[in-house]
Amino acid sequence: MAMAALRREGRRFAPLLSPRPIAAVRSSLVSEEDIPFGARSISTQVVRNRMKSVKNIQKITKAMKMVAASKLRAIQIRAENSRGLWQPFTALLGDTPSVDVKKNVIVTVSSDKGLCGGINSTSVKISKALYKLNSGPDKETKYVVLGEKAKAQLVRDSKKNIELTISELQKNPLNYTQVSVLADDILKNVEFDALRIIFNKFHSVVSFLPTMSTVLSPEIVEREAEAGGKLGELDSYEIEGGETKAEILQNLAEFQFSCVLFNAVLENACSEQGARMSAMDSSSRNAGDMLDRLTLTYNRTRQASITTELIEIISGASALEG
Repeated sequence: MAMAALRREGRRFAPLLSPRPIAAVRSSLVSEEDIPFGARSISTQVVRNRMKSVKNIQKITKAMKMVAASKLRAIQIRAENSRGLWQPFTALLGDTPSVDVKKNVIVTVSSDKGLCGGINSTSVKISKALYKLNSGPDKETKYVVLGEKAKAQLVRDSKKNIELTISELQKNPLNYTQVSVLADDILKNVEFDALRIIFNKFHSVVSFLPTMSTVLSPEIVEREAEAGGKLGELDSYEIEGGETKAEILQNLAEFQFSCVLFNAVLENACSEQGARMSAMDSSSRNAGDMLDRLTLTYNRTRQASITTELIEIISGASALEG
């Protein structure tokens, strides 16, 4: 309802939102059609209507800021707790963003709603740059998009490269079970050598860091382990039970992806609410500045109207005396 009210007030206030200098705002507060016939100056009633529209927009933006703040507090605790899920995998398998593979899948995490600054555009830009970096004659790169905003941007020029889209992630409070089902759905529908998850890591209300996490397929993990390096330490572990090394790596890859995706979705949700708080705070301040300018214009118009009426009265009295 807040979004609908904001759009409604925005349409009423559309003439003031064009990118023109401040000096020209006063002369463009009202169109010529809005001025009553025979009026010598700008109508004070029209200015009052504009002031009412700005006040309504300011109330909406302040309310949206408070709602974002309450949501942020609820999500932030869960996001901080979820960081302990994927950290053991990084210690065991490492994070190898520079690994060279043939089949790359870029998982772009974004929001379903706007009015949250440029966090979605940042994720999309990094995803596109990563796509170009991993493109080649013998390579195949696909997108998996989480969120409507990234989908709307990527579908313009990369529609054929989008393998899967998922939306309305935050319609209900997120838990690990829901995200693990989504992760299982992604693993069943795409073929990959490396999954590269792009999301915004939350630092503070005014700061977020675009981040990429890499999850390798079991075959690539085994190949890198044989080549040595960080993954070469896997051979030092003993395998208990009847499972083979390939089965254990398969289970590890699936569990790692679900944990990393769960953390990525929560971190991005925190960044979204923080960015929305900042955007709504800026909008409220801008509405306050515009309201001050409109108040000044209203007072000047009213004073000019009173002065004009006094001049007419004095002129009429002088004419009668003469």
